[in-house]
Parts: sequence; structure tokens; C-alpha cells
Amino acid sequence: MEKLLWCFLVLISFSDAFGQTDMDKKAFVFPTESDNSYVSLKAQLKKPLKAFTVCLHVYTELSKTRGYSIFSYATKEQPNEILIFWSKDRGYVFGVGGPEILFTVPEVTVAPVHICASWESTSGIAEFWVDGKPMVRKSLKKGYSVGTEASIILGQEQDSFGGSFEANQSLVGDIGDVNMWDFVLSPEEINTVYAGGTFSPNVLDWRKLTYEAHGEVFTKPQLWS
Repeated sequence: MEKLLWCFLVLISFSDAFGQTDMDKKAFVFPTESDNSYVSLKAQLKKPLKAFTVCLHVYTELSKTRGYSIFSYATKEQPNEILIFWSKDRGYVFGVGGPEILFTVPEVTVAPVHICASWESTSGIAEFWVDGKPMVRKSLKKGYSVGTEASIILGQEQDSFGGSFEANQSLVGDIGDVNMWDFVLSPEEINTVYAGGTFSPNVLDWRKLTYEAHGEVFTKPQLWS
């Protein structure tokens, strides 16, 4: 009987460690600049990505003072397999497989921002949406495949697989509603996501999120509607 109880407790502990969490209406809060506070996400990937869409909310006061990492997806072969980064002087940096392109915004405000970035290998077309509005389409890494053995990090940029963080690239603020699909969402679907809807994200699902927080990171109610 004691052995059965011990086995049950072990199973419960494993379930807690690797279980999924519904993060609906919640956000990760990074209150201070650091090189050791981040959130690691576990993706549901079985084959290399030929296309993807990433959508999320970010809220920070850093946009007028310095750059910061928004979404960092690394493999052992390529630390910047997918990168979404804010550059104070250039705008939004979107990278796939190493190369990067820029999407500039006419005005920087301190308010929660909704971002979607998509890419497809066949055409190399990259799209970037800010608060439901599309930027001009650009070309990026045509014919490439994004690797599956991924380290996905929020709050820091990876200069090596799962590490080599720099405090001056860290996010100070909130991030939430992080969803990812293995296809390109249509303009109508992006607008629905921006309005609060979902389309069953199949790579990262904010309502069924598997994650691990490191350092000074807190889970709080989100500040946007």
C-alpha cells in the first residue's frame, strides 16, 4: 500500500512539472533589468517549420530608451532561428534562420502593443502586424526550414542555445497572449486574434502553455483587454 501511494505521489509530481497551464487573461511580468530572468516555453513540434505565425501582447516603457527581446527561438545550429526584437533606432527586427529585416513604425507610444509576425518558406514572404495593422510585406530566407529542437525564450535574447543573455537586451514589462501556428494566418484571422479570438494554436497555445520561469518573473492579471 505504501509503495502504491509513493508511486501515485511521484506521478502527481511529474504531472505538475510537465503539465499545461491555462494563461488566459494572465501575463508574465519582468519587473527589473537582468541577465537571468526569463521564461522558457515548450513547443509542440514534430517536423521542421515551412511556415509560421507568432502573435503576442507586449507592454513596456523601454521602446524610447533601448532595444529589448520580444521572442527568441533558438536551435543548437542557429541561435536566431526566429527572432522578434525591438531596436530603439530601427524599429521591429524580425529574423528567420539568421538574416533579419526591419519594420519601422511611425510613432512610439507607451501602451500595450499587439504583434503578429508570419513567414512562409515557399515564397519567402514575411509579414508583420502591429495592433491589427499590416506593415509592407518583405522577403526573408526563401526556401529555409526552421528547426524543431528549439529553445523558446521570453524576456531575453539567446546568443547561444538557451543562454548567453545580456541585461541590456532584456525585457522590462509584461508579455502575454503568446500563440504560435505552423501556418500563415490570413488577414481576417489576424484581426480576429487581435480582437481576442483564437484559431487553435498548434505550436504554442497560451491557454495550454507548458513553461518554466527563471529568476524574477511573476504571473499577474493582464493589463490589456
